[in-house]
Amino acid sequence: MSMTETPIVEGTSEELFALSNATAAVVGGSVAVEDLDRRVLAYSTVPGQLIDELRRQGILNRRVPDEPEQLRQYREVLNAAGVVRLPPLAQEELPRAAVAIRAGDLPLGTIWAIEGPKGLQPAGERALLDGAALAALHMLRRRSAAELDLHARQEALQGALNGNWSAAEVRFRLGLSDQPRLTLLGLAPLRVEGRESPPVVRLGASAAGHFAAVHTEAAVTALGRTVYVLLPELAPPAVRRLAEQAVASLAGSRDIPVRAAFSRPDLDPGELPRLRTEVDDILRVTTTDPTAPAVAELRDAHARVLLAHLGDELAREPRLRHPAITAMVQHDREQHTAYAASVLAWLDAVGNVVQAAKTLDCHPNTLKYRLKRVRELFGLDLEHPDDRLSCWLQLRLNA
Repeated sequence: MSMTETPIVEGTSEELFALSNATAAVVGGSVAVEDLDRRVLAYSTVPGQLIDELRRQGILNRRVPDEPEQLRQYREVLNAAGVVRLPPLAQEELPRAAVAIRAGDLPLGTIWAIEGPKGLQPAGERALLDGAALAALHMLRRRSAAELDLHARQEALQGALNGNWSAAEVRFRLGLSDQPRLTLLGLAPLRVEGRESPPVVRLGASAAGHFAAVHTEAAVTALGRTVYVLLPELAPPAVRRLAEQAVASLAGSRDIPVRAAFSRPDLDPGELPRLRTEVDDILRVTTTDPTAPAVAELRDAHARVLLAHLGDELAREPRLRHPAITAMVQHDREQHTAYAASVLAWLDAVGNVVQAAKTLDCHPNTLKYRLKRVRELFGLDLEHPDDRLSCWLQLRLNA
C-alpha cells in the first residue's frame, strides 16, 4: 500500500484522513492523527508536504515507536491546553507541533504536524486547534454507547476516590448493590532510572479495554500517576488472579513493567478514599523497587510501607531523630568513616559479629572496635533493645 492511498483502519474514518489533508495544506508539513496508544489513525497525503523518515515509519508501521524522549513529549502534549511546539529528537528529524484531542476533559488522542518551510504560522496553529476539535467529534461519533457509559463510570469513580460523594451517591453513580464487596486495584509503571514512564492516560486506556473484557462490572479511572480499577463482588484470590493477568497483559506491549496493588475488601463505598490510600502506600514502595513483587497487597509489602511512613514522620518532625545517630552519620560524611554502616550491618545480623564483619568485608575485631568507638564518640547505647530498634529504624531509612 502506498502512502497516497486511504486505507480502511479500525477505529478511524475517511473524515480523519480528509481532516489531516486539510490541516497539512495550511501547516505545510505532514500531519498524523493518533490515538492514546500512539496508533496512527490517519495521515495527510498532500503533494509536496514536508515529511521525514520518522513519520514515514510511523505511517508504515501504523504506530510511533517507543522512545523515552518521545514519551516525555506525549505527556507534555496531553497535559497542555493548546498547541505545543517540539524540537527535533534526532538530526534527521524535522520540528513538530502537536495538540491533544479531547472531548471535555476526556483525552482521545493527538494530532502531530511537521512544521512547514516557514515554521508554524498563526494560521497553522488555528488549523491544528480546529482540527483537534473536529477530530474529537469524529472519534466520539465512532465510540459506542458502552464506551461512553464507561467514561461516565470513570468520572464516577474519580469522584468516589476523591471523597466527593456520600456512600449512597457512590452506590447510585456506579450502579452498586446495597452492600457491595468492593476491592480497589491500582496499576502504575515501575520507575526505571533514566527512563520516562508512559503517560498514565495510555495505561488507563489500555486498562479500560482489558477490564471491559474480563470483568464487566469493573470501573476504571486514572488519577495522578496511577490507574485505579474498582472490582465489585470478588474474593481476594480472584482479585489477585485478575491483577496478575492485567500486569502480564498491560506490560506485554511496553518496555517498562507494570506494578499492581490491591486493597482489603470493604462493604462501605464511603471507604474508597481510604482504600485508595492503602493502594497508594503499596505502589509507593513496589514501583521504586525492581525486586518487589509485581502484584501485592498490604501484607506483601507491610514492612516497607511502615518504614516509608516512619520516614515521613521523621521528615515532618526532625526533633524525633536520635541526636547520637545524627551525629554519627554526619561524622561519617565529614571524616569518611564507616560507623553507621558498621552499626547497621551488626543490627541486620542480629548481633552476630562474624556475619556482620563478612558483610562489611572487614575483620571481626575491626567491627568490635568500631562498635566500641560508637559508644565513646557518640554516646550511643546499643545494649538496650529499644535503643537498638530506634537506631536500626533511622539507619535503615538513611540506607
